Amino acid sequence: MTLMRLQRALARAGVTSRRKAEDLIRAGRVRVDGTVATIGMSVDPGRQRVTVDGQAVRQGPVTWLALNKPVGYVVSRGDPEGRRTVYDLLPQVPGLTYVGRLDVMTSGLLLLTTDGAAAHRLMHPRFAVPRTYWLRAHGHGATELRTALTRPPTIDGRPVRVVDFRVRPVERSVEVELTLAEGRQRIVRRLAEALGLKVEWLHRVAYGPVRLGRLAEGKYRRLAAHEVAAIERLPGTA
Repeated sequence: MTLMRLQRALARAGVTSRRKAEDLIRAGRVRVDGTVATIGMSVDPGRQRVTVDGQAVRQGPVTWLALNKPVGYVVSRGDPEGRRTVYDLLPQVPGLTYVGRLDVMTSGLLLLTTDGAAAHRLMHPRFAVPRTYWLRAHGHGATELRTALTRPPTIDGRPVRVVDFRVRPVERSVEVELTLAEGRQRIVRRLAEALGLKVEWLHRVAYGPVRLGRLAEGKYRRLAAHEVAAIERLPGTA
């Protein structure tokens, strides 16, 4: 059983936005298995009958996309400052949500899906889904940085969960391939700051079993069946 908030299910089915779905629910126009729905309830769209004004709501197929996010784009539906958002680069898919944010100056792999439950589990700290980044920074030499990464610093009262890393010197900087089993807000930049590094660029190349590969900047692709299957095999996503 995959439960999701009713307003989310309505938005994912393309009925209306989540906010307007709440208005429909409050107005008593939505029923679940024949019973008038209430705000806050969750449903399993695959097993329960949801209707709006007596018309059955049918869920579309689950969508999974991978986007190579460019620097300068905001991971949000809209931006009060008028900046471009990642949704400007994507097709119109009802209920499409992102899996983990990237800040405006970070580029690379962003997963998006209409499977809200799977997205939540991919992001939840309990399941420690790995994320891999490339970055260039300066402030320490390669040898010193390798030593520091073997003893990750504590941030917000708990150590950063470093799974693996590779460091190589590049001119006066270092390039790092870094895999973390967590996704706290801006955690890679905060880790770099705690280590005394100045980040020059930061790029995510993998999230769980999905790799960015050669996807061009600003372009998206649909996940292959084997990638979706690999996501479904992750702990907590079944």
